Amino acid sequence: MNAIVSAVTAPNQFVESNGRKIAYRSVGMGKPIVLCTRFRGNMDVWDPAFLDALAAHGFRVITFDYSGLGLSTGERSYAPPSLAGDAKDLIEALDLRDVVIGGWSLGGLAAQVVVAMFPERLSHAVLIGTSPPGPNVKPAEQLFYDTAVLPSYGLDEETILFFEPRSQASREAARRSVERIAQRTQDRSVPVPVDWAAAHLGDRPRSPLFPADAVLEALKVTHLPILHVGGDHDIIFPVENWYALNEQLPTVQLLTYPRAGHGPHHEHPEATAQHIAAFVRTTS
Repeated sequence: MNAIVSAVTAPNQFVESNGRKIAYRSVGMGKPIVLCTRFRGNMDVWDPAFLDALAAHGFRVITFDYSGLGLSTGERSYAPPSLAGDAKDLIEALDLRDVVIGGWSLGGLAAQVVVAMFPERLSHAVLIGTSPPGPNVKPAEQLFYDTAVLPSYGLDEETILFFEPRSQASREAARRSVERIAQRTQDRSVPVPVDWAAAHLGDRPRSPLFPADAVLEALKVTHLPILHVGGDHDIIFPVENWYALNEQLPTVQLLTYPRAGHGPHHEHPEATAQHIAAFVRTTS
């Protein structure tokens, strides 16, 4: 079934783990890649072109809703260790091995915690538009905090948050991505409560963006290959903070798209999937 299903039509599925139901979707067959979603994200915020491109490159692509959010039950929390626990429990409940752990934005923080705390079933990590742990050389922009807490995102807000408004090509990519995401009209997940999410985010930039010294130390000694995919103008997690750690993170590769923002995989879905596939195939 997974061989012919697309991201737009993938059914909602559920597993029981530690007293709650985790909702997930699965597309493709092959090496598992488990993707942790962004702030205010659920299974519906991923661009289906990106997920389907990963599946075409031989991955079993698994997206899911965090505990207490979307279609998952349990206690909700945006603390990265809690989100990492959701990913770990899903991986164990599905008995997945040799897993690529992935994460976008807030989900990238969760994925790094998985690398630090639960590496046993992992082979690689793919981080998208996220922050490394520890001190920052470049802060987030106030524009993100002002936009991310609006009740709903239209094309203009999506462009500000995830693309590069100063680039016509990026604006056009935003329109195409928003149209693709809207193709799923049935069996959609439940939106994340705005007030709850906004209270977690706060109203202004803070530093460090990801205060997790233990995770930073783990990344400095891990043997797990790690890829970060970013845009050169990410208004919440500037890619400069990764480059500031040159020579400190021995397994991290950085791929940065020019004139791109916080959602490079939505602007360049096929290219990003191809880069991820090559990274996984050529590193160990």
